[in-house]
Amino acid sequence: MRHHPDPAPLVGWLLLDSLRHVAGPADFNDQEAASWGLAVRYTSALLKEQTGCDRVYAIAFGEGAPHLHLHLIPRFAGDPRTSAWLVADHYRAVAAGELQPAAPEHVADLVIRARSSFSDQLLQ
Repeated sequence: MRHHPDPAPLVGWLLLDSLRHVAGPADFNDQEAASWGLAVRYTSALLKEQTGCDRVYAIAFGEGAPHLHLHLIPRFAGDPRTSAWLVADHYRAVAAGELQPAAPEHVADLVIRARSSFSDQLLQ
């Protein structure tokens, strides 16, 4: 798991990368598929905990490289930038420099809090 690099479209826009280079879940073996499902569930719960979002979108585009990068995107009911299909428009606008990206210090703060929460879970 990693945060989307700068310019990050939103604080909490995470990427979950497969360990092995595969184009998508259809290429997983049984053990990878089981581990992937647990990783998606845990990372989504962590994102909700750390951002207070209402839900988490999970999107894999698969166009840039034959390596699975699952985008886990926080959805806030009161923020139209994060609504269903508009989140892709927001992403493109940030990438094109038309909208301001997430503040790097807010991204860094979320990463620190998430790592701490993850470490706490491992110790239990």
